[in-house]
Amino acid sequence: MARPQHPTFDKKKSVAENRRARFEYHIDEVFEAGIVLTGTEVKSLRFGEGSIAEAYAEIRGGECWLVNSNVPEFSHGNRFNHTPKRPRKLLLKEREIARLQGSVERKGMTLVPLSVYFNGRGRAKVELALAKGKNAADKRNTIKERDWKREQGRILREHG
Repeated sequence: MARPQHPTFDKKKSVAENRRARFEYHIDEVFEAGIVLTGTEVKSLRFGEGSIAEAYAEIRGGECWLVNSNVPEFSHGNRFNHTPKRPRKLLLKEREIARLQGSVERKGMTLVPLSVYFNGRGRAKVELALAKGKNAADKRNTIKERDWKREQGRILREHG
């Protein structure tokens, strides 16, 4: 008889989201990347701390790096604690990195992290988007559409 499997997480546990990214950029493609973390960084993220609001990704030396993300020091980390805003390496396949680098260099696109989460196996992952910046008119359109959808919801609730 087979040994029972350990229960896995039902859904991913979101730690940090960059909600502003969907407003500031046109999202073209989304990639899932692993992230290299130290022990205290993992513990800090598991407690739900961390921010990627001002973060971006860049490709240096054939490797992808998450820059300016903030993972605060772990409260019980003593002298083994990490630096909160250090660059963190993202784990992607070589072909994906080459494709991202080509898009960034040729098309003028940006690598924007959308969220940091733990997947079903308990591994920390970053949802990375290849995006192009919006201009002011596009942002106004986005606001207009969002307000109209909110108003539609109100009307439907009132008239049921």
